Amino acid sequence: MSARIAPTALYQEVAERLRQRIFAHELLPGTWVDEQKLAEQYGISRTPLREALKVLASEGLVILKPRRGCYVTEISPQDLDDIFPLIALLEGRCAAEAVAKMTPADLEQLTAIHERLELSAREERIADFFEANQEFHKTIQELANNRWLLQVIQDLRKVLKLSRLHSLSLEGRLQQSLEEHRTILAALKAGDAPRVEKAMHDHLLSGREALARMQEHQAATKAA
Repeated sequence: MSARIAPTALYQEVAERLRQRIFAHELLPGTWVDEQKLAEQYGISRTPLREALKVLASEGLVILKPRRGCYVTEISPQDLDDIFPLIALLEGRCAAEAVAKMTPADLEQLTAIHERLELSAREERIADFFEANQEFHKTIQELANNRWLLQVIQDLRKVLKLSRLHSLSLEGRLQQSLEEHRTILAALKAGDAPRVEKAMHDHLLSGREALARMQEHQAATKAA
């Protein structure tokens, strides 16, 4: 007699709800997580909540401090400097692996996503550009069909979501990002794995440089 498969564990559902609240910045970076209040809000005991927080801690989204409780992770400029080169290497590798595995239909799909980038840039719709950009990167990662690469990239990108900065709002960055996507797509169409790997790598590092310029601008504005 086969064992019955249990439904999704309660703590997993709680973890997902908290994850989305963190990404939406309802739970702000650096803030203390009030376990009792959350347990009351969700109508659950502290046990599944604590299990959920352990999951988020393993993803780097919260920090569990002995005798002090749980805090939402705060991303520092040094964290960004450490993470972006890793993502650049990994996503560059994904793009290179995608070249050998993608079909003409896959290339058509990427081209369609890129056309949305072009349109959003022309109309200066940053939110739509950002959404298409996320889809473009995710599609390439999936086309690489390397679950280990995908898992590590997704974990790192979760942590990056803790940063409320989006470089696309920086003057000139939208057009610069679009040009970088054009280079990536051209290399994919040419089937040039080394070139697309470098193009993707440079694109990610360019994004970090833009974030640094934005942080400098914000610091100068506050000091003025």
